[in-house]
Amino acid sequence: MPTDNPTASGGETVTLFLLHALGASAGSFDRVAGLLDGRVRVEGIDLPGFGSLADARDTSLEATVDHVIDHLARHARGRWMLGGHSMGGKIAGLVASRVLRGEAPLVGLAGMVLMAPSPPRPEPMDEERRERMLSWVADGAISDQDAETFLAQNTAEPLDAAAHADAVADLRRTSPGAWRAWLETGSRVDASAEVGTLDLPVLVLAGTDDGDLGAAAQPGLLASVYPRARFVSLEDTGHLIPLERAPEASEAIARFAADEVLLGPVVPGDWAALIAGDRVDARVRGILNLRAIPDDRGYAPRVLDLAQLTLLREIADLVVPQDGPAIDIAARVDAQLARGEGDGWRNADLPPDPEAYRAGLDTLAAIWPTDPTSREDVLRAAIEGTTDAEGPFDAARLKLWLEDARNDLVRQWLAHPASMARLGYDGFATGGSPMRGYVELRLGRREDWEPAGVGGTVATGDAA
Repeated sequence: MPTDNPTASGGETVTLFLLHALGASAGSFDRVAGLLDGRVRVEGIDLPGFGSLADARDTSLEATVDHVIDHLARHARGRWMLGGHSMGGKIAGLVASRVLRGEAPLVGLAGMVLMAPSPPRPEPMDEERRERMLSWVADGAISDQDAETFLAQNTAEPLDAAAHADAVADLRRTSPGAWRAWLETGSRVDASAEVGTLDLPVLVLAGTDDGDLGAAAQPGLLASVYPRARFVSLEDTGHLIPLERAPEASEAIARFAADEVLLGPVVPGDWAALIAGDRVDARVRGILNLRAIPDDRGYAPRVLDLAQLTLLREIADLVVPQDGPAIDIAARVDAQLARGEGDGWRNADLPPDPEAYRAGLDTLAAIWPTDPTSREDVLRAAIEGTTDAEGPFDAARLKLWLEDARNDLVRQWLAHPASMARLGYDGFATGGSPMRGYVELRLGRREDWEPAGVGGTVATGDAA
């Protein structure tokens, strides 16, 4: 395996890029960043019209999304997360959707952290409150008095003196145009169709004392957008989570990263750069980005039952032994079966794939040893058709099914871009516009654009 493929226990520090709320700045995450130092690297991004970019001319939602993608393209490397607070949550969803569709030149998105996020659909907001907030910039920048009102309305308890001063300063330097752009347009945009469903690990933090975007509201706003979301309620907390509850937020983020993000292999840097580059079609890049998302540790099987999935995982360990951070290829096969996908054919002596998997696993379960050291011999006998197993399949059909099952398991491992890098396969990089190919195909010839690792080897299990 590549040497730049660490695990959580091996000290990998994932980077979390955070997008701030309306009237805030990248500095609003400084307390969270300090508390996470050494566990999760936090980098806040100033959005057009706020913080260091208060003088930006184009503060539209589209320009803001483009700005974030450009920043990430220059700074996001390895495995990284994207997150947002309030307004930043909606922007993060739009950016993530483009990354996972391959439309952005980015690789490595492994999860999201959202704090009281605005949803992709129009943000629920009382119209009288919206108009009152718009009136604060009718004559220019937000005043000290209106900034104090905003903070009082959005916190459960008074902020400490330093956090309070920072929040007022951010509000005071916010561009009136950016403030209006969000309240009049950005918050009202329905981006549900564009964002769609994002099936990746997501942490959602929300306060119990927040109104429209609080803990009680978030599952209804986001569950269909982020099916793998973990919702965490913060007691006695309003809307300004990074300032009100930095310690609690930091601990939740650290646990989330360790439990759900730092799983499986990382695509090596030179291969990630190739996938992100203009030789790879957007659609292909999107497919590879989706395949690289960390597996769901709590995956609930959709075709198999839990015992069958457990057995398939044990078979997978023999067919495709993984000596580094592992891909849950058995769960990926179950998901493949649930989608009705396959390799285009099946043996006429076998039933349809879902039925065949259940029958094959139930047959094998009857003779499967509890001692791991004996399992390879049992599997080899089944592969060779010499087992005396009895059940839904006889020995001949069990042998046929295992041919298909082994093929599916290997295909799922090979489909991961980190596996492609390990094997030195870069045949996906022949697209783009105009379409590119190879100048010369011969043994030992590496073209200038190919990663140095092209032509690597991989060990496979004897049972495969």
